[in-house]
Amino acid sequence: MTDDSSDRIVAAVRRWLADAPPGARLPSTRQLVAEHAASPVTVQKALRALAVAGAIESRPGVGNFVRESRAVRSTDHGWQTAALGAPRAVLPRIAGALRAAPEDAQALHSGYPEPGLLPARLVRTALTRATRGGAATTRPPAAGLWELRAWFAAEIAGVTPADHPAPTGNDVIITPGSQSALTSAFRALVPPGHPLLVESPTYWGAILAAHQAGVHLVPVASDAEGPVPDQLDRALRETGARAIYVQPTYANPTGAQWSARRSIDVLELARHHGAFLVEDDWAHDFAIDTEPRPLAALDPTGHVVYVRSLTKSTSPSLRVGAIAARGPVLDRLLADRAAESLYTSAVLQQAALEVVTDPGWRSHRRRLRTQLRERRDLLARSIRDHAPSLTVDHLPAGGLHLWARLPDGTDLDRLVRACEDRGVWVASGDEWFPTEPAAPFLRLNFTGPDPASFPTAAASIQAAVESL
Repeated sequence: MTDDSSDRIVAAVRRWLADAPPGARLPSTRQLVAEHAASPVTVQKALRALAVAGAIESRPGVGNFVRESRAVRSTDHGWQTAALGAPRAVLPRIAGALRAAPEDAQALHSGYPEPGLLPARLVRTALTRATRGGAATTRPPAAGLWELRAWFAAEIAGVTPADHPAPTGNDVIITPGSQSALTSAFRALVPPGHPLLVESPTYWGAILAAHQAGVHLVPVASDAEGPVPDQLDRALRETGARAIYVQPTYANPTGAQWSARRSIDVLELARHHGAFLVEDDWAHDFAIDTEPRPLAALDPTGHVVYVRSLTKSTSPSLRVGAIAARGPVLDRLLADRAAESLYTSAVLQQAALEVVTDPGWRSHRRRLRTQLRERRDLLARSIRDHAPSLTVDHLPAGGLHLWARLPDGTDLDRLVRACEDRGVWVASGDEWFPTEPAAPFLRLNFTGPDPASFPTAAASIQAAVESL
């Protein structure tokens, strides 16, 4: 019997429950088997699903019964206000990119690729192997599995100049995704209340992590090549900041990739001022027209703290990332990670290692490059042809998003709601600015489901703009 058979039994029992009084006894398993021509296993699966949903309760040895309804009473939690006191940090609201859109909506707001762009077979096979091996029952080292740490290090070493020291696995800590790595980096590098320089706009998750760490964000203007050196130099001098958060490769949200000259200039400024650069290489696996150029590969003196994640490129459920650094800061980072989560799941680490060392991983990334280019170009063309109110100044050479400017004065909250009313979910660009937004923008994901509907979605956004 298939899952469909179980679903049909669940639906049939729910119809019976609609007319049954609380406490009524359900037909026996034998009766349900005969009535629905199903196997006992299928019937038991359906009954478990109903019990989990709270529709029935099972009494072993007695039978299954309609669950008694419980009176809903409001509870006074007022005492908690005084007990909690003032929050340690006022956190921004959860970004719109994490909202779940209806199944029939055109989802352009997400920060993740749709499942069809992920190596699903590799991930499932790797998870199966990992759960059958020693990783399922052993505690990994606090810094992570050595083989996975060495893989992350080798990726950077592969593009490190011959006259620079190449990183090793000893320079890497495995983390449960990049978000926790960013929080640890900010806590380790910046005392509470002290400044952290960031590009503007910048990744909303980094803004959230900075608030969580209690540090003060100072925006620095950027252009298509990266942070403007003169302004970065002035900000470092005026604030005394000792850490800068950057995304040199396919920045989220703009998609910008730093030029080689700009990378060198920013590294020189960091060295001159004795500052760390927290490099978030989030889109390393989403190259389209160029190749990733990690700053960490150009840094022989330990100024770069490098953060890399496999979550977006493998599976949202495979939350595995890494943070690489040299010198005393590495010990401080490891201490922070251990204090927060002790270690990262060995099963997830082993599965991630299986995926990235499988020959199919390279084949997948080659296919993905072509798929990303086709989707990026289709969405950009759809905006140009069907949403003339939007302006995309920069076609990203990698990443997942287009950064589209709206007419000055656009009410973004109203526009987002108007788009949703038309079945199109978009992300408000305001969430990517650490302070007041410079202009109204939308961040649009070109790796969501149903790319054939991009022209229709663009026309709907244009209609929403015109309706304001």
